[in-house]
Amino acid sequence: MKYLLLTTAIIASLTATADEGQWQPHQLKQLQPQLDARGIQLSGEQLADLTQYPMNAIVSLGYCSASFVSAEGLVITNHHCGYGAIQQNSSTERNLMAQGFLAKTKAEELPAGPQERLYITEQVLDVTAKVSGGLAADLAPLARYQAIENNRKTIIKDCETDANYRCNVVSFHHGLEYFLIKQLMIQDVRLVYAPPESVGNFGGDIDNYEYPRHTGDFTFLRGYVAKDGKPAPYSVDNVPYQPKNFLKVNASGVRSGDGILLAGYPGKTSRYRLAEEIDFAASWEYPANIQTYTELIGTIERLGQQNADYQVKYASVVKGHHNRMKKLKGLLDGFKATDIQGIKRQQQQALQQWIASSEVPAYQQAVTQLGALVAKEQQFLQQTYYFDNARRSDLLQTATDLYRLAVEQQKPDAAREIGYQDRDLTMFQGKLKRLDTRFAAEVDLALWSEQLEVYLAQPEAVRSTVLDQALQLKPGQTQSQISTLLQDWYQRSDLTSLSGRMAWLGKTPAQFAQSDDPFIKLAVALFDTQMQQEQQKNQLAGEFSSLRPAYMQAVIAYHKTLGRPVYPDANGTLRITYGHVDGYPAADGVYKTPFTTVAGMLAKQQQSAPFLVPEKLVQAYQQQRYQGFYHRDLAAKADDSWWCGVMNCAQPAAVPVNSVPLNFLSSADTTGGNSGSAVLNAKGELVGLNFDSTYESISKDWYFNEAVTRAIHVDIRYVLWLMQYVDNADNLLAEMSIVQH
Repeated sequence: MKYLLLTTAIIASLTATADEGQWQPHQLKQLQPQLDARGIQLSGEQLADLTQYPMNAIVSLGYCSASFVSAEGLVITNHHCGYGAIQQNSSTERNLMAQGFLAKTKAEELPAGPQERLYITEQVLDVTAKVSGGLAADLAPLARYQAIENNRKTIIKDCETDANYRCNVVSFHHGLEYFLIKQLMIQDVRLVYAPPESVGNFGGDIDNYEYPRHTGDFTFLRGYVAKDGKPAPYSVDNVPYQPKNFLKVNASGVRSGDGILLAGYPGKTSRYRLAEEIDFAASWEYPANIQTYTELIGTIERLGQQNADYQVKYASVVKGHHNRMKKLKGLLDGFKATDIQGIKRQQQQALQQWIASSEVPAYQQAVTQLGALVAKEQQFLQQTYYFDNARRSDLLQTATDLYRLAVEQQKPDAAREIGYQDRDLTMFQGKLKRLDTRFAAEVDLALWSEQLEVYLAQPEAVRSTVLDQALQLKPGQTQSQISTLLQDWYQRSDLTSLSGRMAWLGKTPAQFAQSDDPFIKLAVALFDTQMQQEQQKNQLAGEFSSLRPAYMQAVIAYHKTLGRPVYPDANGTLRITYGHVDGYPAADGVYKTPFTTVAGMLAKQQQSAPFLVPEKLVQAYQQQRYQGFYHRDLAAKADDSWWCGVMNCAQPAAVPVNSVPLNFLSSADTTGGNSGSAVLNAKGELVGLNFDSTYESISKDWYFNEAVTRAIHVDIRYVLWLMQYVDNADNLLAEMSIVQH
């Protein structure tokens, strides 16, 4: 597919109407005209207030987004976000991934896992002055990095006076600003309701990032607290958490052209990176990662065919690998379809021309030096990539983490690396516990020896002499030979058991050094090499902490002259986007309409996964048990799209939808981490859940192309229909606030 190459002039003309932007809540006050244009009835002032509806109902899982939907702590998110909790409670005898799960009473709800948390953002505070404002301009890069980290840790410690809160200091605009994020942390999370994989992952990897889509990607969890209302670890005596607010659910849903809001925690974008960084990603970084994921997936699936227990234990791992690999392939295809490098170069050239006329030396210096530093970073990444993969063993990673903890615990808590402080110990222990349900020695050995074979094929300059000697590795050794060499390590190690792992907590570095456990010995042997690489990485971070902020200052100043506000790249913090329900021109002569339906799902069904449809769903639909959810006129005519405005074409005719709506598209700006994000109508009522993007949209991590960028959402009407007519989740429907208008 080839899309129109947008010139800088066209891009500039669109900024007033484009739906691009992953905005910090406080920025919504500046965007009232854009909200009004989309018909949003909530004010920017209200959306900026984290103590008001709807923003105080938006939740983070730490890796996905979610939202409260009842006064009793009921949370809705994606099926793939809850997949770890489903897998945690599955076995070959009781496979909840295949069967689905519904707790008809709260007593039947299952612990989601020792690491599962709900994070509720209560405060976002600008602390830039405290983090970087007082740093000397001539501070050496490594010293600068360490000073910033020390300032961050001090602010976090002052914030976490209550153990029920998790605080973090996050960089925005690549170090130009720092904000303190304070979140209430719910520790007891339970699995409430999940459809079977044939619904929650209908289409599987084949349909991943594709459209039309028919995936019921939703799951319900619940947060629990102690009887005094304070967060506490799992206990049968805990009671449901009572959120300050929860989302109303609109059973009428949305129609084509309707304005929507989307609130969640997008993970990472690279919209302000250089063209040289796109070139590196396209030519080396993404292909290298795709090759690694291909190898890992192939090995796990091969062993899983021989042992059903491995399939259960590694199900969420394989799912994650598949998702990341397909995204990377989509990014590469996106770079080919749209000349994003060319667009980025045009943007950089326009910026440089403005800088030349601005007579601000710091801007010119940042642009000149940033390119050289990026090249230096890329060389470092290539140098360390295969060494990192050569340590891809869960047991070796566990040994490494345990030894690092022992070393860090010799320091005062404030001086320790983030991740190894006292505040981190509960999650650290949870990680050790969770390994029991996600580890098999045979699989771990196969994955490790496979990556070691790849590592040995690299030039000597890329390899580590310490690792080669510790494992008696020699160039040319095959995976089979390496596996034979390392096979007895798993019999000799106590780390294969939970008690064996937990026994290392609290031990000193000297005790680690005296251990005969092969994984512990290797972790100790590699420690100095890893610390040297970490210091190199921190040195680079220190250099970037001066140049990237200056570069972003120039970008923001330049955009200000054009009348455009600038949103920060996504960084895992709470953001709001706006848009409208809309289809898109996928290729020459192909226009994809905004809604899919249950009728389309049944037409797509096959007799085997991933297109197998549960019989009870088929029966409910065929027996016309869908009163209140069957629609005939969803595709109300929308305004002419931007694409037709540029191409002078006619808006595609509306196509009637005569069925239960299942998935829909919108122009909202999303990325990874937005999975599970609440899709809200103009009144702020829940109408869907974000779960994916179209294949043509994947490159939006680097560049937002309004013509084809679309997010894919689960229609809440499909969720409600399944709950009412298919799974009989009446107990959950009764506690939700469902409106219809």
